[in-house]
Amino acid sequence: MHISYPHIRQKDPAIADALEQELQRQQQSLEMIASENFMSPAVMEALGSVASNKYAEGYPGRRYYGGNQFIDIIEQTAIDRAKALFGAEHANVQPLSGAPMNIAVYSAFCKPGDTILGMDLGHGGHLTHGHPITLSAKVYRFVRYTCDPETGEIDYDAVRQIALQEKPKIVLCGFSAYSRELDYSTFHAIAQEVGAVSMMDMAHIAGLVAGGVLRNPVPIMDIVTTTTHKTLRGPRGGMILCKAQFAKAIDKAVFPGLQGGPHENQIAALAVALKEAATPEFSQYAAQVVANAHVLCEELRAGGLRVLFGGTDNHLILADVVPLGLTGHEAETVLDAVGITVNKNVIPNDPRKPLDPSGIRIGTPALTTRGMKEPEMQHIGQLIIQLLRNPKDTTIQTTAKATVKRLTQQFPLY
Repeated sequence: MHISYPHIRQKDPAIADALEQELQRQQQSLEMIASENFMSPAVMEALGSVASNKYAEGYPGRRYYGGNQFIDIIEQTAIDRAKALFGAEHANVQPLSGAPMNIAVYSAFCKPGDTILGMDLGHGGHLTHGHPITLSAKVYRFVRYTCDPETGEIDYDAVRQIALQEKPKIVLCGFSAYSRELDYSTFHAIAQEVGAVSMMDMAHIAGLVAGGVLRNPVPIMDIVTTTTHKTLRGPRGGMILCKAQFAKAIDKAVFPGLQGGPHENQIAALAVALKEAATPEFSQYAAQVVANAHVLCEELRAGGLRVLFGGTDNHLILADVVPLGLTGHEAETVLDAVGITVNKNVIPNDPRKPLDPSGIRIGTPALTTRGMKEPEMQHIGQLIIQLLRNPKDTTIQTTAKATVKRLTQQFPLY
C-alpha cells in the first residue's frame, strides 16, 4: 500500500514533505518502543474522516448541539463494542488521551488534597500516577508502593499496610514499564478494606487483554482506564471502563468536568479498532506479541543485559544497560543510528537522571504488527547486543543497517 498526501502536497508542501519522511522512517526502521504501534488503514481513514467536523458536547442522545444523529451512532457503536470486548458494565470513550483520562477519574472520586495510592514511577509506574512534576501531584496527595526489582514481585501485605495507614480514596495499579502480571483481586480487596475505589490503568496491555493472553481486570476492578493505541492498535485517545454504579460520576467528570466537545473522528477510529480487536486474527496477534517478547527477553539476558523484574509476562522488557558500560541515553542513540528505535528509561532505584538513566525499555507490539515472529526476535536481540557491546564499531553498524533494511523490506509496513 502506498500512502500519499496529494491535497496536503498542493496546499502545504513543507508538511507533506515531513509526513512522507516520517512514513519512510517508519517503513525503514524497527520500531521497538513499547508504547508504539501501527494503526490499520481502516482506522487511519476513520481518524481523518468528516467526523472531525462535528461538535458533539454531551453524550449520545443528550447533546448540546443539533445535527448529531449520525455522530450518536458512531459513539454508541464504540461504547457498545468496548463493553462487549472487555466485559464492562459502562464505557466512556471520550477522553482525549491518557493523562486527561486518569485526571478525570481522580476528580470523580477525590477532592484536592485527598490521597491516592499508586505504583512508584521508578518501579514501572506511570507519570500520571502521581509523579511530583505532574499537575495531579499538585492537586492530590500520592503515596507509592514498589516492587522487588529482581523478581518483579509486589509485597501485597506491604501495599495493604500503606493503605491502612494512609487511607487513600483510590487504590491504583497499572504501569508503563512493568513487565509482570498484577493480582487484581488483591488490589480490589485492599481498596474495599479501606473504603477506597479500586482502579487499574491498563493502557499498555489493553490489546493483550482484548486478545485473551493476559487476565482481564475489568470484571474485578471498580474502574479501568486505558489508552486506545499501544497494544490495542487504535487511534491515540483514552477510554474509561467501570462498574455501573460509577457510570454517572465518571461521565460527569469527563464532560463537563474536564473536557468540552469530544473528538468524534478519534471515537470513529476507536470503533473500527475495537471491531478489529474482536477478531480471531487479533487474538493470534496478541499471543504472538507475548511470544516475541519472551524470545527477545532471553536473547537480551543471554547477551549480558540485566533484565529487570526477572523477565516479562507481557509485551515489554526493561533492561539495565550499565553492565555493558553504557547509559540509557547512549544505548538509545547507538540503536537509533542503525534504525532500531527504543527509549531510554529509569530503572528501580536508578542513581542516574531521567534524561540519561540506566535503562532502556523495549517492546514487541509494532514489529509483531509487521508480521515478525520468534526467529526475527532472536536475530534482532543478538543484533542489539552486538551493537551495545561494540558501540563504536563501524563494521557492526554497517552490518546492522543492512539487516534492518532487509527485515523492513521482508516485513513491509502497509
